[in-house]
Amino acid sequence: MIEVKEYKEATTKQDSVFGPMLNAGHEQVVFCHDHETGLKAIIAIHNTVLGPALGGTRFWKYNTEAEALQDVLRLSRGMTFKASISGLNLGGGKAVIIGDSKKDKSEPLFRRFGKFVNSLSGKYITAEDVGTSTKDMEYVHMETRHVTGLPESMGGGGDPSPVTAYGVYMGMKASAKHLWGNDSLNGKKVVVQGVGHVGENLVKLLTKEGAKVSIIDINDDQLKKVSSDTGAQVLSSTDFYDMDMDIYAPCALGATLNSDTINRLKCAIVAGAANNQLAEEAVHGKMLSEKGIIYAPDFLINAGGLINVYSELTGYNRERALQQTEKIFDYTLDIHGKAATENIPTYLAATRMAEKRIADIGRVKLGM
Repeated sequence: MIEVKEYKEATTKQDSVFGPMLNAGHEQVVFCHDHETGLKAIIAIHNTVLGPALGGTRFWKYNTEAEALQDVLRLSRGMTFKASISGLNLGGGKAVIIGDSKKDKSEPLFRRFGKFVNSLSGKYITAEDVGTSTKDMEYVHMETRHVTGLPESMGGGGDPSPVTAYGVYMGMKASAKHLWGNDSLNGKKVVVQGVGHVGENLVKLLTKEGAKVSIIDINDDQLKKVSSDTGAQVLSSTDFYDMDMDIYAPCALGATLNSDTINRLKCAIVAGAANNQLAEEAVHGKMLSEKGIIYAPDFLINAGGLINVYSELTGYNRERALQQTEKIFDYTLDIHGKAATENIPTYLAATRMAEKRIADIGRVKLGM
């Protein structure tokens, strides 16, 4: 059975090729290249004890290939924990395609990527992620059946963003109940960083309940749209870290919780949709705890999207996916309770819970 380890970015000098994947206990890393289409992709399979690795494909303009590798390793590890703690029979995997999603997409590129996915014979199942869409998954599906996140017209679940947002909303409400004794977000000041598909849906849920929402994003047009649709206040700079707020919801890319931002944060709760929010888990998870900020672990509360695409494997039903996603409320309460009882950071409580399920099921499969 693969041992689940704390993620470490540093590699070893003695083993510079295998070092990064061994540091976090990955099973397999596949580098994919096609000259004709310009495809450069990396597929990372972290752990398949519970089942095949399922995780989306991110299309991103990375500064370096090393940065892309680091991202896919972190993301795939998070998927392992996300599936485990949600009670899904899935392992953790992820893929990244290096390029500009606004210029470099094409049918041939995604179909070639689909062939690489198919070569893994179901060990890895892909889906949409940042920079990819249900249409892109249609192209992938032309070359492999190991893909989810398909349009509803093809029997898939369509855009998983509303379900992901609903899970984050449930985790946020559970965190509020743990801290304030009531899960109501009416009147709470919430800053949502990133209003893409998931962030936009989260803002709609929050404003509908009466929360006082402020939003920030690098896309000005999207900010205007979301503000117009929901009444959320637009923020103009990263000075929001110094604002008085009740809840900070990071919903863009990861690592926004670092030594600088945590020292500046004036909030009671952090609960958002972004993956890998802690720049360094051990350091910054502890910093939040010591500062008295309640942190809802990202891989726990943003699992709604994974739950949604997982349901496609057995015949998609949106209502069933939402019902299972609603359980994130109870899971989050359990994690907060466990962390308080054991006097440990919530990220560690959640990680240990996920690891325990992997170890327990691993023993069952080995007949131990």
